[in-house]
Amino acid sequence: AFGVIADIQYADAEDGYDFSGYRRRYYRQSLHLLWDAVEAWAAERPSLAFVLQLGDSIDGLNARSGEAEGALAQVLAALGQLQVPVHHAWGNHEFYNFSRARLMHTGLNSRPTGAMDGPPAEDCQAYHFSPTTRFRVIVLDAYDLSIVGREPDSPRYWESLQLLREKNPNDDLNSPAGLEEPRFVEFNGGFSQAQLDWFNEVLKFSDENQEKVIVMGHLPIHPDASNRVCLAWNYEDALSVIHSHQCVVSFLAGHLHDGGYCLDSHGVHHLTLEGVIETPPESNAFGTIYVYEDKMVLKGRGRISDRVMHF
Repeated sequence: AFGVIADIQYADAEDGYDFSGYRRRYYRQSLHLLWDAVEAWAAERPSLAFVLQLGDSIDGLNARSGEAEGALAQVLAALGQLQVPVHHAWGNHEFYNFSRARLMHTGLNSRPTGAMDGPPAEDCQAYHFSPTTRFRVIVLDAYDLSIVGREPDSPRYWESLQLLREKNPNDDLNSPAGLEEPRFVEFNGGFSQAQLDWFNEVLKFSDENQEKVIVMGHLPIHPDASNRVCLAWNYEDALSVIHSHQCVVSFLAGHLHDGGYCLDSHGVHHLTLEGVIETPPESNAFGTIYVYEDKMVLKGRGRISDRVMHF
């Protein structure tokens, strides 16, 4: 069994609203909901093997108030109460607070030390681990191509900016207004070719060894498990890598606070988790996934529904 949670976006701030001004965000409360999740998971030991934190652990507000380090310390202190590994995806809000170089030196860098077979780029937060025989988890870095978190003088920044400008002529690159492909906004990102090639090799290994694989990343990669805005820029490329193999049973994402789900044409379950940040204080948004030979069973809490995913 393993825990799942997304978009905690903690900040020591009064409640606010999203960019549209309609959806309430419970900045301070999100830390209490995280503690509730930690308490529930702690009660599930020893069956709980690890936790997947799907990105946006603290909110961008912290960067403006100078509270980034303190807010992150609070979130990591809560998760640190668990006696199991926590694996972190990096989301846009991590990059509003920290450079990629700085993130490498925080507790959000859950890539195992000396991960020999990671992607070519040292600063790419993609890795895989095998918690038990014939079962593998792959963490993808959905902001490998991105202008957030990248140094403006780096080649990857320019490559990303060029792609974004090609697809988004708006003055505000965070605005999807009028775009044919509204996912091409600054708060999203994508996968470099180097990461996709590495991903393909890992899946080839898992196919050969008859493993079942769960993939996680901050951004959804299937339009039916997201809206048209909150997708990875080159989601089709990630999907085509997955679909050229037999082993992947599920893709887990955050980013879209409403959550989403679909079973795709190749039998892969795409689960986008509801975000903690927009969850009212009397509810919650986390879950535990129990893995069996032929299925995964999600026991959701609060806004997250129970679900049985056969494979």
